[in-house]
Amino acid sequence: MDSDIQAFVPEPDRATRLRSETAALAARWPDPANRPPLYGIPVGIKDIIHVDGLPTRAGSSLPPEALAGPQATIVTRLREAGALIAGKTVTAEFAVLAPGPTRNPRNVAHTPGGSSSGSAAGVAGGLFPLSVGTQTVGSMIRPGAYCGVVAFKPTYGRIPVDGVIANAPSFDTLGLFAPSVADLLPAASVVCDDWTPSGAGDLPVLGIPTGPYLDRAEPEALKSFTAGAEELERAGFTVRRIPVMADFDRTVSQLFTMNRYELARTHAAWFTEYGKLYRRETRQAIREGHAITHADYVEAQGARESFRTGMAAAMEPIDLWITPAATGPAPRGLTTTGSSVMSLPWSHIGLPSLTIPAGRAANGLPLGLQCVAPPGQDEQLLDWAAWIEAAFVQGVG
Repeated sequence: MDSDIQAFVPEPDRATRLRSETAALAARWPDPANRPPLYGIPVGIKDIIHVDGLPTRAGSSLPPEALAGPQATIVTRLREAGALIAGKTVTAEFAVLAPGPTRNPRNVAHTPGGSSSGSAAGVAGGLFPLSVGTQTVGSMIRPGAYCGVVAFKPTYGRIPVDGVIANAPSFDTLGLFAPSVADLLPAASVVCDDWTPSGAGDLPVLGIPTGPYLDRAEPEALKSFTAGAEELERAGFTVRRIPVMADFDRTVSQLFTMNRYELARTHAAWFTEYGKLYRRETRQAIREGHAITHADYVEAQGARESFRTGMAAAMEPIDLWITPAATGPAPRGLTTTGSSVMSLPWSHIGLPSLTIPAGRAANGLPLGLQCVAPPGQDEQLLDWAAWIEAAFVQGVG
């Protein structure tokens, strides 16, 4: 129940609204044979995304009228495909760091991850079968892994982000949560620009990015990931171990230089007027951005392009990176949403990524496997991930 999970932003008389919208759907599409692909499916919407008829609070104490804006294209596409908006879902304040009240349905003493906390937890808790989140660094892949559901972050720019309160526009990407890859696919084809089914193909060649990046995973997560990769090899997948990101700490610094610089400028007007209403973690992140010079920002942009080029070359022998989706299982408590570092390099250069459930930690909480494809190969990523998911369902991991 949501009283335990607290995935939804409170909404007065939600049930009456949903009954009315359900009746409107039936009147609009009376013939079952002609109903659109998402007809009647309830969808949770992260509360930094504008929905006509529902206020946007962004997990903050700012007045909703200050944050108001036109409905996001992604919401319009979902509604035109017959979806019902189940409600707004809890986000970390402005999708930054300050956690909301949402708890992990797998163990309510643990975080669901963030910043798309409510969107991931609501799917995991059975409140709705589909939800929308956003990822700037790790705000979808991590909560998907922590809650044991599928999270899909498309290529940067594949879904229009109008009608979404920005965090860092160079990274912000909309995406989807669902129980399985198959459950996610119909919505992906609706919300992504120019979706074209990839068709059948060969098993992908998988790559493991060895080195300082992979070393950020906790021993338990790394042990589970290594065992899973070996089982995938036995199941017929080719797996190559490729040393990359020797200077990973520099990549982390580059991303946060750009991220914090953009965050401060996104919030310039609001922060000037409502700064005292921001939570401590968000204020600190914005002030960090104020201290970054434009020259530092431009330098980080250039370094990102060099990193993008290097990673494209490293990926030439493979089709898909596989990695742990998070450093470990969901941390205990609600004061943190966990580390985003396993998603960081891929978000930095806008690659499409997806996590599938892949085993459990010793404490019973889920672990996830992250799959990362080249830019623009979102359709192929979902096909490949479905094959990997099937292998795990059959006993891998």
